[in-house]
This record gives sequence, structure tokens and C-alpha cells, in this order.
Amino acid sequence: MREYQSCDIRNIALVGHSAAGKTMITESMLACSGIINRLGRVTQGNTTSDFHEEEQKHNHSIYTSLLHAEWDNKKINILDTPGYADFVGETLGALHVADLAVFVINSENGIELGTENAWEYSTNYGLANIFLLNALDKENINFDNLLSQLRSRFGNHVIPLTAPANVGPGFNQILDILNKKIITYKGDEIGTSEIKDLSEETKNYVDKLHQELIECLAESDTDLLEKFFEKGSLDANELNSALHKALKNKLFIPAFATSGEKNIGIAPLMNFISKYGIAPTDRENLKVLDEDDKEINITLSDTHPSMFIFKTLSESKSGGLSIFKVTSGNIKTGLNLYNSTKKTDERVGQLFVLNGKNRIQLELLHPGDIGAVAKLKDSHTNNTLSDPDRIITYSQISYPHPNIHIAVKPKVKGQEEKLVTGLTTIHEEDLTFSHKVDSELHQILIAGSGELHLEMCVEKLRNRFGLDIETYKPHIAYRETIKARGESKYRHKKQSGGAGQFAEVWMRIEPKGHDDEVEFTQSLVGQNVDRVFVPSVEKGVKTACQKGALAGYKVVGVKVDFYDGKQHPVDSKDIAFQIAGMFAFKEAFLNARPCLLEPIMLIAVKVPDDFTGAIMSDLSGRRGKILGIETEGRFTVVKAHVPQAELYRYSTTLRSIVGGRGVHTETFSHYEELPHEFEKHVIEQSKSELTESANA
Repeated sequence: MREYQSCDIRNIALVGHSAAGKTMITESMLACSGIINRLGRVTQGNTTSDFHEEEQKHNHSIYTSLLHAEWDNKKINILDTPGYADFVGETLGALHVADLAVFVINSENGIELGTENAWEYSTNYGLANIFLLNALDKENINFDNLLSQLRSRFGNHVIPLTAPANVGPGFNQILDILNKKIITYKGDEIGTSEIKDLSEETKNYVDKLHQELIECLAESDTDLLEKFFEKGSLDANELNSALHKALKNKLFIPAFATSGEKNIGIAPLMNFISKYGIAPTDRENLKVLDEDDKEINITLSDTHPSMFIFKTLSESKSGGLSIFKVTSGNIKTGLNLYNSTKKTDERVGQLFVLNGKNRIQLELLHPGDIGAVAKLKDSHTNNTLSDPDRIITYSQISYPHPNIHIAVKPKVKGQEEKLVTGLTTIHEEDLTFSHKVDSELHQILIAGSGELHLEMCVEKLRNRFGLDIETYKPHIAYRETIKARGESKYRHKKQSGGAGQFAEVWMRIEPKGHDDEVEFTQSLVGQNVDRVFVPSVEKGVKTACQKGALAGYKVVGVKVDFYDGKQHPVDSKDIAFQIAGMFAFKEAFLNARPCLLEPIMLIAVKVPDDFTGAIMSDLSGRRGKILGIETEGRFTVVKAHVPQAELYRYSTTLRSIVGGRGVHTETFSHYEELPHEFEKHVIEQSKSELTESANA
């Protein structure tokens, strides 16, 4: 494979809702360019893009795959992203390094939630966009209605450059709006077609769309607008010069009619991308941080080499790969670079360009290109490697906070360290996944973007790391507090030969706010208790607060006053006052109308408008309090406060209610008093678990 200069590179990310057909669009692009000679099928698990074992097993994309096609003396780097919201991190990484977002829309379903979310991400990255109306070979498709939906949502500057001539199961012809031709496909898998002049029955329709295109392009440029008013039209050269500029400035969004399953309409898409698409040189001014964390500008033409890693593959079969974009200079095998994120040196090993799992080795990549490097020592996703003589840090991918949790544990004792190693490795390649050891509740928690995401991570632990693990519902971090004042006078006395122990602690407690920690004070007067024992009593109180007095949960929202007591000249010591302080607190706590607090989550559920009522009803059934409703296009966002205990596996319920067309986020909000009927059950369960643990 030859080297490509920056101006001849196109970096595109295929994005959209799940089952829109992104992987088959990729497959057709590879077939058009001659890289493959037959189309694989997602259902058969033999596509170039979905090469991971988990993807082939589940028949859908889980990871972003890097592929490339050579077309019209241009190199098109293709980032095929998964459509499930659970794998949003993969989409964000791809859009972070892409120069053009290609939205694949299932024509049967129209604009879906995945389309909306990807549009938001693309807008945040300032990318130009293309729409592919895919699957036009299905029943009951109305192309004009789909186009109307796009314009209603994304603006009237959505202009088709191709349109179907015979939509439906017999779909094999598209109308070329730009060149006013009709293209007939022969039905082979490599996209062979024949181009002819328009028939009389299609000419008026194409002329209408062609005029809309001219008007859109004319409005995007003042000089062109003047020429348009003078002549009433634009010639071919004027159109060609305007297409790239309008796309680059996001004043024009081209739409294409396609069928990825049949390789129809893909070649015109590739023609447009290679001729008018956005090159890295169109977005070459990059803002980065220098060694002193000051923002500076660099360009692709900068001779100092730098690269940004946006994806890490840690599978042992591949030997480990870091997928990166060259942000400046040339990246060569054997180059010494500096990781500004980890503060370590790295040496560039073997370089590759990829088509799924297939690698082509090369010696050099030019600025703006995307490739992979094998076996970096200590560099992972979101790391910048740069010239040691000019250290920079590229802007990082901003990932959403993981909001779905499950607990995991090895079935076999002694595998805890191996489990943590596996969890750490998964996090290194997927920053939307996290884990922590919860010392309070003695559990290992893993968190991700959705239940499907976590299922895939658990599969990795089992298959890749050979771990026999089980998952279970996480324990809830309830809190204990009081609703009234309480007092106690507790005497600790121990005499069993030798030195004895004696301490008496008099204590008052009263409630504070639920969000407050325990406050310890002393108001001792006189000489009944030496002040040297105050820290001992405080330590005993803190010990009691960590273990609780009602159900074994941490105590919050209590003010403690150690106001008097008694001591013995010989037997009073630190440990005696610690024990007395602990039991005095527990006794006062149980006298002060103790209660449990439960964590309340702020949940935001985004669904199509039709499902708003069903979502609100379901949340109310989970003891939720609806806070408000917001409208975002054709979608509704319902916000509510819901107890954490009611949200376990909520993603599954949501998917069932809306048929996979909804997403939600959860963040901790505050603690509230647990209703009495639930409190009794939690206390009994906690006591039962403590008994089982003691007997184990």
C-alpha cells in the first residue's frame, strides 16, 4: 500500500442507531474498492468489521473497527461504530478523530434515538455531516417522507445527491441529482452499475431536487448567490467548487439513497467523499496544551511528530494494538516519543493500517492519517505521544460517567488478584467501564454505560482471562440516623486478674441534616474525666458510626456531646474509654428514634414522545417522584428522583417498554428516610447476612 499525503486522506465515522446497517455499508465500501470480492453478513458473523468473538456471537457491533478503502487516488479511513447506546464510548472515540460524520439511517424506522445522540456528539466536535438513507430495498418505504423528517429535524439544507428510482424490494436504481443521470445496478455484490440519461418520468423530479441543491449552495456563498441571481443557475464548475466549501462550513448536508445489503448507492457516496469530503488539511489548526499546560495552536504541517491514541486493543491474540491519529509530523517505525499523559518514554514499534483484524505493515504515516502501533509499553486510550523536544497534550475524549452497577466475585477463592488484573485491563481499553473495591459493603462493583455493556465485560473476564465469576445485585449503601434526641450513661468495667478496665461515659446526641457527617463535641466540666480520654471516646464513637447500631450501616447526621463520666485512678485507660464511648453511642442512638436512609438517584430517561406516559407510570411504580419533562426534537426527557434500590436492571425494563429506543442516566442525588415497611425488611436481611457471615 502506498503512502498518502494529508490532502488525500478522508477520515469518516459511520454512526447511527443500532441495526441501521453501518457494518453492511462498510462491507459494501470494501467491496467497491476491491478489498473483498463478496459481502459478508452480520447474521453470519463473517463481516470484515465485526471480527471480535463477542460481536460474531451476538450478531451486532460492540467495538469501533478501523478499516480503509482506496478510491479515486484517495485513502478513506472508515471507523465503523456500534449503534447501541451502551457502547457510546466507542462512538465518541471515533468522532474525536474523524473529519466527517456519516449518519446511517434505517429507512424503515426513520430518525431514531441513536441518530439524535450521534448528532449531538458530532455537533459538539464541529464535524460536517452526511446522511445515508439505508435499507431502501425494504417494504413500505417513503423516501420523500424520510427526507421531510430530516429537514424538519436538521434543517432545509439537507439535500439529496442521490434518490431511489424504484424504492422497495426491487430497488436497483438510483437517481444522480448532481449529474442528472440514472444508475442501474446489476445485482452483484461488488456494486457493478450502468449509467444512463434520465427518462421523461424521472426528469422533472430530478430537476426539482437539482434546483434545490443549486439554491442551497448559492445561499452558502455570497459570490455564488450573485451569480445565481444573474443567471438563474450555476454551471458545473461553480457547483463543484461550492460543494466542498458548503460541506466544510456545515451549510449543506448531503443525503444519499443506499442499500448496504445489496451494495446499491455506495459508489456515488465514495465518489463524493473522495472528491468533496473533508480532508485533515481542512481542519488542520489544532489547539493543544504545551508542557506548561498553556493552550497553543499547532498545524498538520508542523514537523514535530505527535499522535493521539483513541482506542486500545489488549487481546493477547493480537499482541496488543494502540489505534491512533497522527496529529502532526510523520510517525515512523523506531521513532522515540514522550507520553505527556503518563510522563514516560515510548518507542514506536511496528506500524499498521487495518481492515478489521487484517493488518498491512508500513513504515510511515503522514499527518492526519489513522493507523495502529503494536505493543506500546505504557500508553493507552486518551494518551498523547509527542516529540520529546516539543511536548504537547491533545484534547482528550470526554466520556460519560458510568451509571449502571453490578457486583462481581470469583467463584474460586484465590482469584481475586487475577480478577482485579482483568478489570484493570478492560478499563484501559474502555474508559466508559470502571470498577472499585467497596470496602464499606465488602463487594467489587463494576460500572458501565448499560447492562449490555456490562454483560460484554463479564464475558471478557470469563473468556479472555479464564475467570469463573458470578454477578449479583449490589448491596445498597443505606445510612443510619436519628429523628430525636437521646442520652446514655454507659459504664465499662472489666476485672479478671491483673490490671482491670474502667470507664464511664455520659453522652447526649441530637439529629443534624441527612447530608452531614457525625459531629463529635465535648462539654466536660470539673475533674470527673481527664481530658486525655476525650480522643479515646471520640475514636469509640467513630467505630460505632462505621458499623451502625440499627442494621450495620454507616451513621450520618448526628451531633454527639460527651458531657460527663467517671474514671478510675488505676483501671481507666485508652481502650476502656474507647469501648465505653462506642457502647454509650449505640445506647443513645437506639434511644433517639433511629431510622434508615436510602440513596436517591436523579434519573433522566430519553424516549420517543409516544412512550412518555408509560415511562412516567413505571417510574412512579418504583416510588419515583417526577421532577419534570423536557422536549428534545421528537423525544421526551423525563427527570425523576428514584430510590437506588428500585433501579437494579432498569435498562432491561426500559428496553422492554420502548423496544430499545430509549436511554437513561443515573446520578446520585441525596439520601431520604426509608419508608417503615421497607426498613423492617432491610434490617432483618442485614441481621441475617451478619449471622451467616459470623457462622461461615
